[in-house]
Amino acid sequence: MTYLHVWGIPNCDTVKKARKWLEAQGCDYRFHDYKKEGADPDLLGTWADAVGWNVLLNRAGTTFRKLPDAEKANIDRDKAIALMAAHPSMIKRPVVTFEDSERVLVGLAQSEWENAVR
Repeated sequence: MTYLHVWGIPNCDTVKKARKWLEAQGCDYRFHDYKKEGADPDLLGTWADAVGWNVLLNRAGTTFRKLPDAEKANIDRDKAIALMAAHPSMIKRPVVTFEDSERVLVGLAQSEWENAVR
């Protein structure tokens, strides 16, 4: 089995469900808490290249909605990465990376996860 790295915020309901699911599958993983450990812009760029910055940026969350309209306007890859680095709550959660590949999963899509952790 592949070693996983799970990125998120521990009190996020989706992250809680994801971690519970991984534990039920017997998956070993390391958890990275954005609130305590931050979000590296270079890593965010790698993920944005892998899945698309639109997938990675959580526009539905409170943090994004509370931004001034000027900050929400004209978002491109670089601006999205800067926003997510400054406000890690804007990163869609969880993000899962795999020790043995460039694969990145964003959000909790159980069928996608089942295929990825086998």
